[in-house]
Amino acid sequence: MLAQLLIRDIVLIDRLELAFAGGMSVLTGETGAGKSILLDAFALALGGRGDGSLVRHGEAQGQVTAVFDLAMDHPARAMARSHDLDVDGELILRRVQVADGRTRAFINDQPVSVQVLRTVGAALVEIHGQHDDRALIEPETHRSLLDVFGNLGEQAAAVSAAWRAWRDARSALDQQRAHVEAARKEADFLRHAADELGKLGAQVGEEAELARQRQLMMQAEKVAKDIADASEALSGQGSPIPELSAHMRRLERRATQAPELVEVPVKALEAALVALDEAAATLEAALRATEFDPHELERCEERLFALRAAARKYDVPADGLAALQERFVAELGALDAGEQHLKGLEADLALRAGAYAQLAAGLSAARTATAKQLDTAVTRELPPLKLERASFITQITTDPANWSATGNDHVEFWVQTNPGTRPGPMFKVASGGELSRFMLALKVVLADKGSAPTLVFDEIDTGVGGAVADAIGERLARLAAKVQVISVTHAPQVAAKAGRHFLISKQAVSADRVATRVAPLADGERGEELARMLAGATITDEARAAAKRLLDTLN
Repeated sequence: MLAQLLIRDIVLIDRLELAFAGGMSVLTGETGAGKSILLDAFALALGGRGDGSLVRHGEAQGQVTAVFDLAMDHPARAMARSHDLDVDGELILRRVQVADGRTRAFINDQPVSVQVLRTVGAALVEIHGQHDDRALIEPETHRSLLDVFGNLGEQAAAVSAAWRAWRDARSALDQQRAHVEAARKEADFLRHAADELGKLGAQVGEEAELARQRQLMMQAEKVAKDIADASEALSGQGSPIPELSAHMRRLERRATQAPELVEVPVKALEAALVALDEAAATLEAALRATEFDPHELERCEERLFALRAAARKYDVPADGLAALQERFVAELGALDAGEQHLKGLEADLALRAGAYAQLAAGLSAARTATAKQLDTAVTRELPPLKLERASFITQITTDPANWSATGNDHVEFWVQTNPGTRPGPMFKVASGGELSRFMLALKVVLADKGSAPTLVFDEIDTGVGGAVADAIGERLARLAAKVQVISVTHAPQVAAKAGRHFLISKQAVSADRVATRVAPLADGERGEELARMLAGATITDEARAAAKRLLDTLN
């Protein structure tokens, strides 16, 4: 609940500190005393629209601080924590309004955006008045109020989860269909390419080896004669090997006669003969290598050209042809698998759709039954509010083809203000005063159904009096048994029902300036203020007696 409201330098308010308690509090005062200023300042602390004109004349800035005492598990704390705010202890909302129009927002003295302040503030306070009818004209709100009244939260959550599952399944199916369709368009190419590359059977490194062999065969004829001549010189009739061998043998026979002279030359001749033998063998091998089948060169060139043509066609290196063929085969396999996966996704979507349709139908039926109960409960509250001939109607339009996270239902609150008239949307049919009373009846019925902990009513009793004002006060008091109620009122019947009474007045603080003051009234002072509200400018004994009767009735 709201524990404190502190206002500095806002319009006519220079410095104001108010302490609030649970139950019902009222604020009264003469017209122009500053009640609207007080509510505007409070709305500013809750994230309402800022305006530089709110700053008191002559000041650079004003500020409003609202202090709330909440249970540790209150949703407003969770909202604040989701924005990484420390919200242990009291929850303090503060708004600084600068005269140039800029504003700054804080929660527990931590800077936040105005949007965050507004979100948290909406979970803490609802402000209602003749012109604050947003909650009554938004069908989204009507549906949620109906669900709250019927305790349909779990059913609604199940429908929302089923809708998200169906939406995700549909998205997955659409993506797979697009993938399969794209693959189908390329399937003929993939099959042709995979078959062509499979027949080619390219191997990594094959191009380089073929190029080397081709180059070798093309150069063989040019070097063959020179190799043959060299071989003939070493191995033919003019070969020096036999003569060198004979000289080496003669020297070996002389080795015993002069070993120190013969031994080294013999070894040198032996090494030369070995080298000549190796050279001759190498030349013979090279000569044999130059001997090739001309058809082999043709086959080599055809293979090499086929590899390079495929590489150009598929825009990959020749060494990448084998991997490309494997990829095409894999994509063909994936296409087959994708077709099967597509069938699985279609079956899953049908399953999800069936689950959603069933849950949505169940929620629609529950809403229809709940609507009758809500209509009865709200209509029961109307006669004492001078709406005895009016009816409250929860209009539900169900379209099974309209799928959303909230189900198939469009919910809108309608009213019929008099028998024989055409029912219609509440906002269009009801007048301002009637709208306020319809709203009050709704809040009374929904008081224990997740309302904000603090409800503020701004002159919802305008234009009524007597028994109707008394009925409004009685219903506000009933609300106050479950939530904190703060009411700005001109009706003494309403003010008398409050547990705490504040008087708003204007006082001169200098010769040329006045300021708004708010003071809590003691029991004796309350009677005098109620008498003023009953009698006007001149308070009579009869007015005081009537005020006493109002207070005695409360007690």
